[in-house]
Amino acid sequence: MTESEAVAEAPAKGLRREVLVVLPGLMLAILLAMLDNTIVGTALPTIVGEFGGYGHMSWVVTAYILAATVSTPLYGKLGDLYGRKRLFMFAIGVFLIGSVASGAAQSMEQLIAFRALQGLGAGGLMVGVMAILGDLVPPRERGKYQGFMAAVMMVATIGGPLAGGLLTDHVDWRWAFYINLPLGAIALIIIATTLHLPRHRNKAKIDYAGIALLSAVAASLVLVTTWGGNEYEWDSPQILGLSAFSLVALVAFIMVERKAAEPVLPLRLFTDRNFTLINVVGFLQGFAMFGAMTFIPMYQQIVQGLTPTESGVFFIPMMLGAMVFSLGAGQIITRTGKYKIFPIAGGAVMIAGMLLLTQLTTSTSELTTSIYMVVFGIGLGLLMQVTMLVAQNSAPQRDIGVASSTSTFLRNIGGSFGVAAFGSIFANQLTESMSGKLPPDIAKNFSGGGTGGLEPSKLAQLPDKIMDVVSGGVTDAITTVFVWTIPFAALGFLVAWFIKEVPLRTGGQPAKEEPKEAEPATIAA
Repeated sequence: MTESEAVAEAPAKGLRREVLVVLPGLMLAILLAMLDNTIVGTALPTIVGEFGGYGHMSWVVTAYILAATVSTPLYGKLGDLYGRKRLFMFAIGVFLIGSVASGAAQSMEQLIAFRALQGLGAGGLMVGVMAILGDLVPPRERGKYQGFMAAVMMVATIGGPLAGGLLTDHVDWRWAFYINLPLGAIALIIIATTLHLPRHRNKAKIDYAGIALLSAVAASLVLVTTWGGNEYEWDSPQILGLSAFSLVALVAFIMVERKAAEPVLPLRLFTDRNFTLINVVGFLQGFAMFGAMTFIPMYQQIVQGLTPTESGVFFIPMMLGAMVFSLGAGQIITRTGKYKIFPIAGGAVMIAGMLLLTQLTTSTSELTTSIYMVVFGIGLGLLMQVTMLVAQNSAPQRDIGVASSTSTFLRNIGGSFGVAAFGSIFANQLTESMSGKLPPDIAKNFSGGGTGGLEPSKLAQLPDKIMDVVSGGVTDAITTVFVWTIPFAALGFLVAWFIKEVPLRTGGQPAKEEPKEAEPATIAA
């Protein structure tokens, strides 16, 4: 070890002990962001059944993901410029306000709007945690801590469907949102009292033009994937106009970012090969993962006849597999410094899981479905933490926030596209599969503005012959969604092979690469 390496590594050893003080607050913030994604999924069939309009079901998820995605780069850049603590606490506050409003929603339109408000807060949670961790822990040591974070994500994904089912069955679906309040309050107290990061006094001009154009690109593309083939034909003026607008906005965004003093998404980061490749993998991973997982509870509750609680229970094996393999990957990366194998192996296992899920039928048992989901979960576990780790290691320390936000942004935008696109595929295939097979008075419940929709409690009252048609249609639609996820997962697998095994840093960056106003990060016990 050289003298400079020894000096760089020395502070990291001290931080490893003290970082445990603030770690619970960071883990609760991750829990908030992830729990809200999973807990709502189990309650969604009941929510849609109450409010009507299953054709807009995907927007309950898409609005949240889109808002979080659009706000993520802003949180990352402002954190780099002005410090992270207050911004992080602000994000938690916005998220909690959105949670209260979503729980009090009285229509599908209100719920979608309040979910977007939640998403504006959520955009700062994930990137805030990862950037703070990047400030406190060097990349070589970060695998262990990101393993803890990945485990929390898995706990949220396990507990979310189960909690959503219990609350929906025994209390009210609105508590799927209200449950965030005590968790958020505890997180705020811990962060306020234990986290002390340097305050940056940077006079750089905020890249408002870049923020506006990036938001326009993301929003227009999601609208294209959501409305195309559903609300409007793919060759309609609306879809063609949105597509053209997104292309123009993208070109304008690139031109603005090349000249901006402090770009919201610095294009210089993409000159690093690994940064570009790992973010392509993250985008495709989000596209396939969010798109696929949104519809699993629908299959379990409608076709297999599970209650929301039972649906949550059957998610546990999948998430346990993901959690175990994610923790194991983090430990191996910390010990060896090697990481390239994990996105490759994770991609291969995820594809295998998706192939198995395309084999679902109306008679597939709950045990068989769980086995398929475990395979899918193992793939997720191998992939989840590597994308952020490689992205942060590929950027200078002064850009750790924007590197984290870019990685999160691209994964989330992939998820938003996936949910929107696969939601359209699901709706179109469902309509096609049941076309002409249902009486008119029942068929109207499955139109976009219907009031009966796919609520499991109402479907259980249908005659067996009609229920067979509905189950068959839902199964066809969901397996079609999984078929469409495979090409995107396969492309991510191929891209992962081109990632270079660049050594993980064992300490901080040289002083010349740090911003002048930065000070060593400290944590108060």
